[in-house]
Amino acid sequence: MKLFSRKKTNRFIEMLIEQAEYAIQGYETLLIYLSGPDEALSRKVSMIEKEADEVRRILIDELNKTFVTPMDREDIFALSLTIDDILDYANTTVEEMDMLDIQPNSFIERMVSLLTDAAREIRLGVLRIDDRPSIANEHAVRAKALENRVEAVYREAIADLFKSPRDLEHVVEMLKLREVYRHLSNAADRGDEAANVIGDIVVKRM
Repeated sequence: MKLFSRKKTNRFIEMLIEQAEYAIQGYETLLIYLSGPDEALSRKVSMIEKEADEVRRILIDELNKTFVTPMDREDIFALSLTIDDILDYANTTVEEMDMLDIQPNSFIERMVSLLTDAAREIRLGVLRIDDRPSIANEHAVRAKALENRVEAVYREAIADLFKSPRDLEHVVEMLKLREVYRHLSNAADRGDEAANVIGDIVVKRM
């Protein structure tokens, strides 16, 4: 006879954790891609994004079939969506860099490194949201702090970019880089939104 039983992890939280783990994989692969861009790594990021999309489709299907959910269904949907958006930006960053023929630089690498850390904090937040909501909120706060650091690097990158245009060709290169920088800044915004959703869920559960 068991005197103690471990609390069963909720199915929706399991799928949200799985989505967050795919987001981490996507950004870790993007980091490797930045150290040596090649087509195989580009395809791997795309494959990870597609696998994560499948998890989200299953989650939405479960959400539509389930009458009683452990959290507000709107919160489950919103958190799934924002985590999905985080990973989407990893994939489209690779696509933009390929399309615009942009080579990685230190600003891009720094922003992606911070986004990877933010994705890890989001995963930890989701992991603790059911049994340790106060700790989940701490991870959400850390994710938001990382978003602020991405924005600081973004502003630094933009200032450096427009410091001294040399010729028309350089101006075109500057505009291409600005698009990639802006794309990564938008990715940070999605991470901030995911952290906000975690914070909202925590408030309701405490």
